[in-house]
Formats: sequence, structure tokens, C-alpha cells
Amino acid sequence: MTIIEYLPGTPFTGRIGKTIEDSEPAWPVPKRAKPGLPNVLFYVLDDIGFGQLEPFGGLIETPALERLANNGLLYANMHTTALCSPTRSCIITGRNHHSNAMGSISEWNTGYPGYNARVPFENGFLSEILKEEGYNTFAIGKWHLCVPTEETPAGPYDTWPLGRGFERFYGFMPGETDQWYPDLIYDNHAVEQPRSPEEGYHFSIDIADKAIEFIGDAHVNAPDKPFFLYFCPGAGHAPHHIFKEWADKYKGKFNMGWDKLREIVFANQKKLGIFPENTELSARDPDVPEWESLSDDGKRLYTRMMEVMAGFVSHADHQFNRVLDFLEEIGELDNTLLMFVSDNGASPEGGAVGSLNEFNFFNFAGESIEENLAMIDKLGSPDTYNHYAWGWAHAGNTPFRRWKKEIYRGGVSDPFLVHWPKGIKASGEMRTQYGHVIDMVPTVLDVLGIEPPETIKGAVQAPIAGVSFAHTFDDAEAETKHHTQYYEIFGGRSIYHDGWRAVCGWPGPDYVTGAERGRKPADPISQKDLYDLDAHEWQLFHVEEDPAETRDLAAEEPQKLKELIDLWWQEADKYNVLPLDGTISQRFATERPTLSGPREQYVFYPGAPVMTLSQPMVYNRSHVITADLHIPEGGAEGVVVSSGSHSGGYTLYLQDGKAHFYYNYLGRKDFKISSDMDVPEGEVTIVYEFEVTGEPDIRNGKGAPGTGKLFINNRQVGAVDMDVTVPLIFSAEGVTCGRDYGDSVDHAAYKPPFRFTGTVKRVTYDLSGHAIEDAEAAMRRAMAKQ
Repeated sequence: MTIIEYLPGTPFTGRIGKTIEDSEPAWPVPKRAKPGLPNVLFYVLDDIGFGQLEPFGGLIETPALERLANNGLLYANMHTTALCSPTRSCIITGRNHHSNAMGSISEWNTGYPGYNARVPFENGFLSEILKEEGYNTFAIGKWHLCVPTEETPAGPYDTWPLGRGFERFYGFMPGETDQWYPDLIYDNHAVEQPRSPEEGYHFSIDIADKAIEFIGDAHVNAPDKPFFLYFCPGAGHAPHHIFKEWADKYKGKFNMGWDKLREIVFANQKKLGIFPENTELSARDPDVPEWESLSDDGKRLYTRMMEVMAGFVSHADHQFNRVLDFLEEIGELDNTLLMFVSDNGASPEGGAVGSLNEFNFFNFAGESIEENLAMIDKLGSPDTYNHYAWGWAHAGNTPFRRWKKEIYRGGVSDPFLVHWPKGIKASGEMRTQYGHVIDMVPTVLDVLGIEPPETIKGAVQAPIAGVSFAHTFDDAEAETKHHTQYYEIFGGRSIYHDGWRAVCGWPGPDYVTGAERGRKPADPISQKDLYDLDAHEWQLFHVEEDPAETRDLAAEEPQKLKELIDLWWQEADKYNVLPLDGTISQRFATERPTLSGPREQYVFYPGAPVMTLSQPMVYNRSHVITADLHIPEGGAEGVVVSSGSHSGGYTLYLQDGKAHFYYNYLGRKDFKISSDMDVPEGEVTIVYEFEVTGEPDIRNGKGAPGTGKLFINNRQVGAVDMDVTVPLIFSAEGVTCGRDYGDSVDHAAYKPPFRFTGTVKRVTYDLSGHAIEDAEAAMRRAMAKQ
């Protein structure tokens, strides 16, 4: 018997008579993919420089990538935007980052069309296209494509993975997360990790398990249905969290230091044919100290930081290899069009001396060798939130200048490979055609024979900006189809056109080679100044002959430079780039609209965590936290409310009969109030109030000082003077009520989640400052009655 089918939403194709005897049934069935179409897999690593991985001449061992490279194609001239969210938006849409409203990372969005972090629906995701073409669609790992104030259980969910064409999601929403205690989202809701670090948990293991599970579940039920997997580990973004044995695999392998490492990697790259023999290596960056000038302690510390980072990346590669093994086991590996890329160059966010806590960087709080050396044996463990010194980032981007967040090639040139044995005859070869990650989507559509849809869910689609490079798969000599590409990040500008590159760092070369780069906020610059800078601060490189941008030809080729500057402004106008803005970390403090509008009061109940940029912004302001509790007979213990992690934050908890408020200043200094009385049974109100007593010094990493006081049922039970507070952001973890979600704020006192064993009826935040006076008046009234 033939089963008649038709697509949902189209006319019924059967026949309806008076009875079923003179009728013919037909069934609405979703579109099936054409037989034989390949699966599609995008594998996106984080903050990995061009010269860090073994297939590209680096010393970090990546057997999974070697496996793919040996049977695939390495692309030596692929480019990104120099930053996470912007690049990821390009990868998944085929449009430029400002067209996607992702001119910066989503957490640093601003109120302009190119920067508001809401990817327009007219820029459809590849997941949305392939889902309608009969593919399963899975996203695993880092998302970082959502409006930050909408990463809450209140939604809206239309910028979450399941709102943009993915059927399943498991990972984290913001730019980074603790790899031992991640902020996990499963589909559209927060979940707790399945086990603890002591039980062997690590995020890289967890997401490989989930990728295998998602693919396997679909394959069992529909073995001929292809899938699209968007697989994005946290590695190698900070924190560089890894088991000690994986870091120890690299013992001594980086003892030569970052200067010698650049030479070794560059020589390897020439041997591999990535660069011609006459290519020059860019000079050591003036922000990076000469390795031989360092003390023995400094060398020992920095070497261990690199060992930890390398172990982190190798471990992630090992887990991805399990995914490849599973694809091979079910017979799908050779017919999977796999593209691997890093989202930007290696990161300098550890600063000159590296970091035990990356949130020092975001709060402008410097670190010292002495501080970090004291924790050298803890690097990579749950007790740190570590990042390596930026000398390793410079070496990781060999042979290029600079690094992540900047528009020299060290920020925007990244490792890339393609693997598809069933569809590509060539293997183990190199390709040198110019490309950009906006070319990934059009290449996939070209291979699959799918025309970009005119509409997706009613939204008329904007043109795809990228071009296909599928014609290079079996033709190493094919000409590139990508001739022009602009770049802009934090006011830094550059443009590529047919082998030439014009570059203007923000606000020029003197700035990007300054010792304070990445540590001090840059001031916005006027439009008039921008045009003045065009005349004086642009550099010109013929990258077809000078890939590492070592020879500035601006003085020799003024007409060529002018042509490229004019072209940049044309592209900027075309793709929503303006207005330029050089501010960076201070965007954390930007006032943004929320679903409920501006407010000074928040009420929380036990439930899902609230993400860090959606929580009450208690920084540098007087505030009151009021917890209404029921304490059962025999007492209670556990966390009432917490925000942050061991990297910084605060927690209100009950333990040993007492109430405790603990404030963690970036893991460097703590302030604690423990009640001088036991918490009574029954209905109890505990109040913490903080009153600002001075001005913040944000440029030096110091939030407003103040006095914290703790009250139980209107009686003051403790106080503490706080000479410093966190100025801008605690950590990647936000507020949780009734437990400490993820990592604990007070490592010495409890292990997470330390659930509250009484009843948290509500926790109220008042940020107006008025409640402090009210609390004092209530206390005076209570004392007058005694």
C-alpha cells in the first residue's frame, strides 16, 4: 500500500468522500533531507591562536585535529572578527557581525543597531535553514549569542538556541563559565551538573557525552536523517581549568619561554608550507617582556601557566575525539562536512603577569607575580579562575602581531580546517585562499545544493554577505571569491582588499603598543578626531607578500592607503558599523533596559539562577538584602542567597546555628559577619545592609568602600568595615536563592550547593538607599521597647 504524504502547511493531497470507503488518506510529514546529504558539524574552539595547535605548527597536541587534518584540508588564510560573540554570529549566519548587531560581545552591548546583541531575524541561522530541510539540529557548549538581560527564566527565549532553529541545546549562555562548576542550560532551563569535580566532572567531558547522546538518540530512531551539530567547548578560553595530570603531560615542554617558542613555531609553519621561506616573523611585542629578562620565579610561574593551558586544550581535543569515534562507529564520519575554527586569536586577558582570577582583569585590578606564585600548585584547579600571561598569547598567534580584541592579524587570523572524505577527493593538503568565517554558511549551502531561503518564519531574509569556498576543495590553485573584508572591534579598524591590508588600531599604533593596553579604559573619541586619525594613524601592509604585517608601506603607497581608508568607510556605512566606541570593560556598568523596566527593588524565591548581568547591580551603591525565612524545630543550615563564586561575590548562609554574611573581593580579600546570637526557630527575618562610605576607584580595581551590618529580627548582630569592594562584576555566576548554584562563594565554609534546610519564603533587594535609614529607625524602635 502506498502512503501519500504532503508537507505541513500545504494543501491536503488525499481525497475526501462521504465515507472512508470512497476517500483516500494522506499524511502531513515534515520535509525529509535528500538521500545522501552529509551531516554538518561546526567545531569551534575558543581563544586559540593561529600558532598554538600541532597541525598549524604549534606544540599543543591535538590528536583529533591531526586525524582530521590528515584526511582533510588545512586553510592557512581564514579570518574572524577578533572577538567571541561577533565571530560566532558570523559563523552561524554568513553575515557580518555589525549586521548581526554583534559589534561587541553580547555582555557589552550598547544601544545602537550594530551593537545591541539582538541578531535580527532577517539574518537567519544555519540551524533554522537546515531544520526546514530535514536536518536534526543540535547546539552544544558555548552560546554567547543572546541579549544578556534576556538570559533568565522570564525569557523571551527567541534569542536562545531553541529560538533560533536548534532542537536540542546543552551548554552555557554567556561568554565563559567555570569548567568545574558550569552554569548549565539544558534546552530552555537551568540544570545542575551531574556530578562534582571530586567525582570526575569536567565540562569538556560532559558536553562530549551530550553530543554523543543527542546524535545517538536521533540516529537510533531515524538513521537516514542527517544532523547539524554546532559544538563549542569552553577551551581554551579562561578559566583554564584542567586535571593536574593533563597539565603535567606538558612538564618542561615550554621551558624555552615565549620568545624561543615563536621561533620554533614559525620554523614549523614554514616546514608545513603554511608560509613561504622568505616570510618574516613579526617583532616581539613591546608589551611583552623579553623572556631572558624575567626572574627565575617568573619563568617558573609563567611556564606552569602555559602547561595548564596546553593540558586544558589537549583534554578538550581528547573528548572531541570520542565524538569522532562515535561518528565512525555509526558509519557517519566520512559523510560529515566538518569545519573547525577558533573564534579569535589567543587572548591577552591574563595581563602581563597572568591571572589567578580573570575577573581581576575585568575589574581593572592588577595582579603580582608574588600573589600568583603562591598559588602555582593550584593553577587549573577549582580554587582558581586562571589565565596565562599575555606573552603566551603573543607566541600563540605566531607569526602575527597582537592578539584577541585587536584587528591586527594576531586577533583575526585563525586556524581552520575542513574534513569530508566522502565529498572531497583531496586530503592532507593546504589551502591559502583568503577567507572569512562569513563564508562558512554559504559554503555549506553550496555543498548541499540549498538556495538561501527568501523568508524564515515570516522574516524576509537579508542577503548573505559571505561567499562559498567549496570550489577550493579539489583545486588548490583556485582563485578566492572573497576580495574585500572590513574589520572593527572597540574602535580598532582594518580592511583587506585583494592582498592589501590597511590597519588603524584604536586610536592608532601608539595606543596598541602601549604598556597599558587592555588594562586602562580607552576614552570615546569624537567623529572629528576619527577623520583626523585617518590622515595620520593608519598603517598599510601588503599581506600577500608580508603575511605578518612587518613592513608598513603607508608612506610609500599613500594613494593605496587612501583607497583602502575610503573603502573602509563605505563598508562601515553598508554594514552598521558606526558609531565607533573605544570603551571596553566599563560597558559592564552600562544601564540597559530590562523586561520590567528600571527598578530598585527585586524579590527572589528559590528556583533557577539569575544570570550575572540580570541580577541586582549592588556595585558601588548602598543596598539592603532582606531574607524572610521559616526555621524549623532544631534549626536550619544552608545558603539563603548567593551571587558569584570563589572569584568574587557574596553569600548569606546559616551554619552552626549562626547567620553569616560573607563578601569575597575577587578571591583576594574577604569580609565576614557572623551573628553574635543563634538564629531562632519559627518566622525569622535576616537583613544585610551595606552603606557606602566613600568613592570608588574603578581604574585601580577598587569599588566603593562601606560598612556592612547584619540584623536578625531587627536586632543588629554584627558589622564589618569594608575598605574595598568589587567595582564592576563579581564573576560569571549570578544570584541563586536557597542554594549556591555552581561554585561556592566561600570555599572555606561549605561545598556547593549547600541547600537551605529551612524555608526561604522570599529574599528582597532594595537598591534605593532609603531602606537603610528605615532599618536603623526600626532597630532604634525595637531597642526602645526592651
